[in-house]
Amino acid sequence: MSERAVRLTQAGGPEVMQLQTVEVGDPGPGEIRIRQKAAGLNYIDIYQRSGVYDIPLPGGLGLEGAGVVEAVGEGVTHLRLGDRVAYASQPIGAYATARVMPARCVVRLPDSLSFEQGAAMMLKGLTVQYLLRKTLPQGGLQPGDHVVFHAAAGGVGLIACQWAKALGLQLIATAGSDAKCELALQHGAAVAINYQRENFADRVREITGGEGVKVVYDSVGASTFEGSLACLRSFGLMVSFGNASGKVPPVPLTALSGKGLYLTRPSIFHHLSSRDATQAMADDLFQVVASGQVKIAVEKRYALDDVQQAHREMESRSTTGASVLMLA
Repeated sequence: MSERAVRLTQAGGPEVMQLQTVEVGDPGPGEIRIRQKAAGLNYIDIYQRSGVYDIPLPGGLGLEGAGVVEAVGEGVTHLRLGDRVAYASQPIGAYATARVMPARCVVRLPDSLSFEQGAAMMLKGLTVQYLLRKTLPQGGLQPGDHVVFHAAAGGVGLIACQWAKALGLQLIATAGSDAKCELALQHGAAVAINYQRENFADRVREITGGEGVKVVYDSVGASTFEGSLACLRSFGLMVSFGNASGKVPPVPLTALSGKGLYLTRPSIFHHLSSRDATQAMADDLFQVVASGQVKIAVEKRYALDDVQQAHREMESRSTTGASVLMLA
């Protein structure tokens, strides 16, 4: 069967993404075929497209999607023909109207959620799940604790603002404009700092009475890394999980020794290594969304033909919240 998919043969700018007709076969053992309705757009897609992260080439792009199961391979027992499903998973290739993929990565999508929401929430929401629920400082986090979350008006950040509030945390959001700061506050951030106008590390120290925070969640990378370390209290945890402003340069261990800091560079795919782990994380995400404490709003929708424009807008950091490609 012939389907449409985004393919690229080399790393580069948005222009390297080309729409092609591809053949999609039947699923093999342990696989399913999904008729896709929407695919999520994420900053990691830019890293992969541009060559910051190596991916197999020629190949596809996209790690997040939602749709309907239209074929089930041998040995798959948790999914059936016609199930509404969603995923955040490797292998990449979500920018496509249909695809075959490992079934262990895919979960049923609750009826209360649209395909657009499913495509918008899985990678971002599961990222927030492993950050706020699993990537924790020494002694964990308790209600009332301050945490710093950079890029808080993005798709991951707005979910983090809401989920942190549900956990009783005081999230200190940073963003690059007053409008983005206001958006973070509307989604549950306790304080928002426009890092274009203020030194965020100094402001965090002021907010915490000079003590600093237990943990900083930083997806921005090079431009915020040193300031993030300065935000931390003794034995604090620096969580670097993205490079939106560029890769963090090599860090001497002595940069951590003054306050006994911890540094980690996690990946969501370490957490999604098995079906049981994926299902447990998804259940946690679905529960907090079903409770109304976290709302999934799709801010922008693009046709598959407009994928280059979508990447240009994401890369300019002019978008807020979640964006999706509409596939059906």
